[in-house]
Amino acid sequence: MSFNFALIIKSLPLLLAGAVVTVKITLISVSMGIVIGMFVGIARVVKVKPVKWLAAVYVDFIRGTPLLVQIFIIYFALPMVLGIHMDPFFAAITACSINSGAYVAEIFRAGIQAVDEGQMEAGRSLGLTWAQTMQYIIVPQAFKSVIPPLGNEFIALLKDSSLVSVIGFEELTRRGQLIIARTYGSLEIWVTVAFLYLIMTLTISRLVAYLERRFDIKNDRS
Repeated sequence: MSFNFALIIKSLPLLLAGAVVTVKITLISVSMGIVIGMFVGIARVVKVKPVKWLAAVYVDFIRGTPLLVQIFIIYFALPMVLGIHMDPFFAAITACSINSGAYVAEIFRAGIQAVDEGQMEAGRSLGLTWAQTMQYIIVPQAFKSVIPPLGNEFIALLKDSSLVSVIGFEELTRRGQLIIARTYGSLEIWVTVAFLYLIMTLTISRLVAYLERRFDIKNDRS
């Protein structure tokens, strides 16, 4: 059985377009996930028990259920309950953002708890409120320390975004499936798809490594 390089060359523009969509989904989802996760992460460390409990329920439920099931709930179940039509792109972004938010929340919680408790006391002694101390002192220090795990979350979601292909959204994996259905070139297309994912994840890994050096994170931890 020969390896059809001509098929790869012919299919590459479509696969690259799918890779762009994959990156777009990941960027939007992680960006929204950071916003969600930052607030939920703060809620995880507040002393107001109802807020802390609700944040814990959200994190435990999302982290304890598969992303695929969450996609099905948002794309199939919610429209039936609400009586609406769900756009695949909106469903994909919503599911991935909510999923990412739960993981980012734990990253931020760990980052906040890693900041010395004396920082909060110092802020309060200067006349700042608890919220102001979190905003101007604690969160900036925590954000610097969570860059590496946020990079890992970006890579994880980049790969997991392939699951949105089950609802017919044409990102990289779905484009590969459609090309295979037309050409039967499973080996060539899946190998190409794998290499495209590899290129994207390695690029992100290098970017995270650069940010670590830029902010001198390792020295800060020593």
